[in-house]
Amino acid sequence: QVQLVENGGGLVQAGGSLRLSCAASGRTFVNSAMGWFRQAPGKEHEFVAAISKSGGTTYYADSVKDRFTISRDNAKNTVYLQMNSLKPEDTAVYYCAAKQTYSGRRYYTDRNDYDDWGQGTQVTVSS
Repeated sequence: QVQLVENGGGLVQAGGSLRLSCAASGRTFVNSAMGWFRQAPGKEHEFVAAISKSGGTTYYADSVKDRFTISRDNAKNTVYLQMNSLKPEDTAVYYCAAKQTYSGRRYYTDRNDYDDWGQGTQVTVSS
């Protein structure tokens, strides 16, 4: 099991930037593919971005492509989500998730694939 703690959320104006971080402990972080999801009020969980355990493969939802960047630092057991050009529709609680995998290059976009979840961090974008 991996324990995940997100940080970096907050209130930002449209067009601004935030950087979320997710620190992992427990089971070896380097054996886990990682993902970011979000949930806006009254809506389902939405996939945002994913990264393979090697960090060499990433994938983004169309809604955030070219604005958000997922990365990881295996030496620090941390995954990041750099969010630029934020829009009010990006307002949501953001969650990171971990999926143990043997594949160095595979990423996962289905929330049901993930084993462990953080508690979430609120991102609010004002217009």
